[in-house]
Amino acid sequence: MQLEDFKEGQLLLIDKPLTWSSFNAVNKIKWAILKKYKLKKIKVGHAGTLDPLATGLLLICTGKFTKKIQDLQGQVKEYTGTLVLGGTTPSYDMETEVDQTFETTHITEDLIYATTKQFLGDIMQYPPIFSALKKDGKRLYEFAREGEQVEIQPRQITINEFEITGITFPEVHFRVVCSKGTYIRSLAHDFGKALNSGGYLSALRRTKIGEYSVDNAISPEEFVTELNAL
Repeated sequence: MQLEDFKEGQLLLIDKPLTWSSFNAVNKIKWAILKKYKLKKIKVGHAGTLDPLATGLLLICTGKFTKKIQDLQGQVKEYTGTLVLGGTTPSYDMETEVDQTFETTHITEDLIYATTKQFLGDIMQYPPIFSALKKDGKRLYEFAREGEQVEIQPRQITINEFEITGITFPEVHFRVVCSKGTYIRSLAHDFGKALNSGGYLSALRRTKIGEYSVDNAISPEEFVTELNAL
């Protein structure tokens, strides 16, 4: 792959590591290309943010392919993950500490499997307060960290598939296929509530975006190594 290939446009399948922000991953790719070809600038962007505590597929576009980002963001996505029942956190995941605990003795495996049906199809979902969505020009997580109350409007999303892949109580392992704009953290929180308990996300991995699979992705470090070997 040559400089002109990156300028004309490349779609890179990157497996984002745990604790990295999506911006970190894009920056790593961008600076590697700039350094390799002694450039001052090149367009690089990603199609769909992954939280630092999530891993998996990040589609990174270079050059003219950055024009395709909006279309790629609209693709159906697949995730696998784990949620923990019996507690909640303000961020709906493990970024914050458990703030409430709930009874779980009434929750059976049959009830867990049956409850997934409540979340199939078009549903309304409240985004987490700890999210990068903006309200009045300010990120929601900024309000949250300052302890400010803010009204969040629900959004319509679509859950195409919601499969329980294993139960090691209080952990529930799952696979979800969903539309753009779905927050799996909110799904974990709402799932716990639907069980008359609590729930929060403890692990998340994005495995597919449209036709693209994480099975064909490489880490940012592997990309840099392969680029420097050219």
